[in-house]
Amino acid sequence: MNFSELGRIIDAVSKEKGVERQIVVKAIEQAFLVTARKKYGIQGEYETRYNETDDSIEIYQYKNVVVDDGVRDTIVEIGHTAACELDEEVELGDQLGIRIENPQFSRVDVQTVRQIIFQKVRDAEREILFSEYKHKEKDLVTGIARRYERGNIIVDLGKADAILSRKEIIPGENFKPGDRIQAYLTEVVMTNRGPEIRLSRTCPMFLVKLFELEVPEIQDGTIEIKSAAREPGSRAKIAVVSVDKDIDPVGACVGMKGSRVQNVVNELQGEKIDIVKFSEDVVTFARAALAPSEITNIMHDVEGRMMDVVVEEDQLSLAIGRRGQNVRLAAMLTGHRVNIISKSKLQEKIEKSAENLLQVPSINDAWAQVLVQEGVMGIGDLSAMEASELIEVLGISEEQAATILTDTLSTIENGNAEFQSDDEEDLISASAVPQYRGMIEKPEADFAEGEDKFSDAERRLREELAAFKLK
Repeated sequence: MNFSELGRIIDAVSKEKGVERQIVVKAIEQAFLVTARKKYGIQGEYETRYNETDDSIEIYQYKNVVVDDGVRDTIVEIGHTAACELDEEVELGDQLGIRIENPQFSRVDVQTVRQIIFQKVRDAEREILFSEYKHKEKDLVTGIARRYERGNIIVDLGKADAILSRKEIIPGENFKPGDRIQAYLTEVVMTNRGPEIRLSRTCPMFLVKLFELEVPEIQDGTIEIKSAAREPGSRAKIAVVSVDKDIDPVGACVGMKGSRVQNVVNELQGEKIDIVKFSEDVVTFARAALAPSEITNIMHDVEGRMMDVVVEEDQLSLAIGRRGQNVRLAAMLTGHRVNIISKSKLQEKIEKSAENLLQVPSINDAWAQVLVQEGVMGIGDLSAMEASELIEVLGISEEQAATILTDTLSTIENGNAEFQSDDEEDLISASAVPQYRGMIEKPEADFAEGEDKFSDAERRLREELAAFKLK
């Protein structure tokens, strides 16, 4: 079957769609194969080939060679005598390929061929686009805003359209058709309509990539961004570290007269950015993350990935931040739950704990102070202790330990006990799973040692305080 200038058409389609020439050829061959089955019988076996020399499509039908009187289905079988007329060397049991000359396809057949070719080429085009943009995942892309669809912005990336959903747009941003948009390519997924390219301008990685673009030291690996946290359109924090001791990572990210960080701020619609120095010492890192507030003490619970932060009264609002923003970002940045309590409130709670223990008749003031220092924060904790624990903690006899436990239970059973109550206003808590955590590993060392170590009493106090979660 000859087609005038079929090769030229193949080359044109290949160039226009950006697919390999061989893919177009395969699409044409498959299209004629489907049409041949439909026209000559689906039970038959066919083969189509593009002959570049003749610039034509050849269609072959394969039949099994049987004895002349054994032909039952002419679509799949041919008698030996008839087969010998086509090929003198054919033998019984062979499969003979017979070229179909002038197949006389109808207009409907030609239309079917055209549709199949277009579909195959379109599928190949989608696969190429998917592969191309899949390699661009987790990177910055730039495109042109084309239109809005259900609140989402369709962004023209050149070869394909991407989706910037409403929730991935920084609050307050308003793009018009024709505006340039830079965004972070979060993922590429294949759908029934082809590859779907999803963008974001709100994720912390967008902030990270912008700094990589602006700071050459990050690009060459001298400075590394360890973690980032954002509340899009409002405030962000990033933690940076330098592998070269002679280079200040914070200063390098800020740039001369703040030029580097200002370029990032402008792209993020004025979002305030705090750049802090990362430290493997989580306590030191937390102090930097909670800046500009001054921290009095930090207790780090390594196993629970929690930190209790004590500040003076005049530093409480700074540590918490407007509507809790500072402590929330610090929690995201460090990957820990961060509890903030004022020093006066903490001391008050410890004093109340000692007074609570004095409800037990056999407990004196000295013993109450010792118990509080050992983390026994109230009569409830005392009732859960074993006699052996009391003997070890207070250095008393078995009889005295038994008397204390008996008096404790009697006080509770008689309804005379006043349990240590939780005061939700005493503690502000923020817990968040950071969306970007770089290479931060869970520390092996107990950074609660030294000046930042709380007493066991304060540790137990933290367990009794209720977390007031900021909205």
